[in-house]
Amino acid sequence: KMAGSSAPWIGSAYLFLQSTCKTIVLPSLYESSQKKPSVFKALKLALADSTGSVNGVDMLKVHCSHPHLIVQLKFCKQENCRRFLQSYREGTLQESLQNHLQLSLAMTAVPLEMELKAGNKHLDNMLKDEDRCLECIYREKPDRLRDEEITELEECLKSLIVHQSINNNTAVKDCASLNSPSLPYPSQGSSLSPQVTFIFQGQQFANRTLTLDDHQKFAKLVSKKWKQVGRSLQKNCRALRDPVIDNLALEYDREGLYEQAYQLLLRFIQSEGKKATIARLIAALEENGLISLAEELLGLHSNEDCF
Repeated sequence: KMAGSSAPWIGSAYLFLQSTCKTIVLPSLYESSQKKPSVFKALKLALADSTGSVNGVDMLKVHCSHPHLIVQLKFCKQENCRRFLQSYREGTLQESLQNHLQLSLAMTAVPLEMELKAGNKHLDNMLKDEDRCLECIYREKPDRLRDEEITELEECLKSLIVHQSINNNTAVKDCASLNSPSLPYPSQGSSLSPQVTFIFQGQQFANRTLTLDDHQKFAKLVSKKWKQVGRSLQKNCRALRDPVIDNLALEYDREGLYEQAYQLLLRFIQSEGKKATIARLIAALEENGLISLAEELLGLHSNEDCF
């Protein structure tokens, strides 16, 4: 029981956001270094409105999963979560976010659709049963600390609030160092691993950290075998240990294989940093018979229809 525990009340949920206007694509706006601070500001202010406190709910990560912007939320008090649910149920959170996005982005209107999930539970289907929603959110403990990007955006927002006299163009310029993509991918030629080279099919290749191009090709081509590759990677990656892979399958089931594979490698890159190398991924692909994909990542052929 939630009330019977002496530990602090902590829960997690995912807020899915999508604009119903075809010309407004929220993930693209968030991926823009110029628009990102404005979108973040609108999210922060709307969430503060929903709980009545700037610290009522914490954003841990913002995922860009076209056409959705997905915000991972952390609640540290049951009463804050209850207020958030009431605001969500009554439509005031949606109205607030639409208004803040309109102001922050200087647009005429930003119509939204919203969906709330905790694990594999769609909370929109049970909003009238608030206690049940609270129970689902409470069962889903946060699986990450707040991203560095979110912390930087928080600091940027504080700076904007403190220096409200700065004009909007300068303020956005100050935040432009928070470039997309959200992951700090190193340059293609970076030599960041103690293992300088590795052998694949009798050839020697320079080792390097994974790039955005590697990430996207993997997600596009690995198909149904993404779980098997994940289980190979998990042997030396704490962030992928059970039940993380199964949770990813459930959480991104609606988005399909590309997003599931993308999120798997995202976890690997985020947790391993500079140690997330091409050599480790190639070894995992070899272990699961995905030779064509390994060759694609190493530039051995240009045919993307590997499978």
